[in-house]
Amino acid sequence: MTGSIQNRDAFLTQIAKSLGRERRSKGVAVPAWKHRPQDEVLKGATQDELVEVLKTQCMKIHTSLVVTNLQDLPAKLGETVSNYGGGPVISWKDERFSQWGLDPLMKKGWKEKDIELYEWDESKGSENIRQAEKSNVGITISEITLAESGTVVLYTDKDKGRTVSFLPATYICLVPKSSIVPRMTQAAQKMREMHHQGKQVSSCVNFITGPSNSADIELNLVVGVHGPIKATYIVIEDL
Repeated sequence: MTGSIQNRDAFLTQIAKSLGRERRSKGVAVPAWKHRPQDEVLKGATQDELVEVLKTQCMKIHTSLVVTNLQDLPAKLGETVSNYGGGPVISWKDERFSQWGLDPLMKKGWKEKDIELYEWDESKGSENIRQAEKSNVGITISEITLAESGTVVLYTDKDKGRTVSFLPATYICLVPKSSIVPRMTQAAQKMREMHHQGKQVSSCVNFITGPSNSADIELNLVVGVHGPIKATYIVIEDL
């Protein structure tokens, strides 16, 4: 369903009036900035080089990073979940799990090991939140990954609840190598391109940088105040 903007003209007219001028409806151009340093950071870096930058940053944000191929992905994911103490596990409902060969692990292997897996289900409403609250591990997929800051970008939709990434005690994000870009600049450009191409951009975009951190009190860093206390990024060689 496409939304509509209410009272836009009245709102913009009121702003112009407060500025002491008439509202402009045309002749406004985007500034052509002489200097754009944001485009120069890691410019020309290869995907392998971006992975190395991401590795270094993950060490700074208390996040484990594993690099694997599709063949070994089930083993690496299973090992990470085991290292976090097993289930319950909650994940998005995403066809990419099947495409990457994870069904034998997630839908059979874990069941045989008594590791409970809950898949996000739009029809169950608030039950999804309850399941996320009791889960030990949450698993999602990064749509865009910022090498410079070690940030994964998640698009929320009906099958991809945002609580999967922050209510469980620990968090695992699957990171396609192809999703890695230098920094926020390129992430914003990618989403703008999606918009111009007529593709739907999620109304809720989450930028997550490792486990929960807070240094608000006396500048002392505390991990896990309002989210997972541990996080692992599993980079998948998909190029």
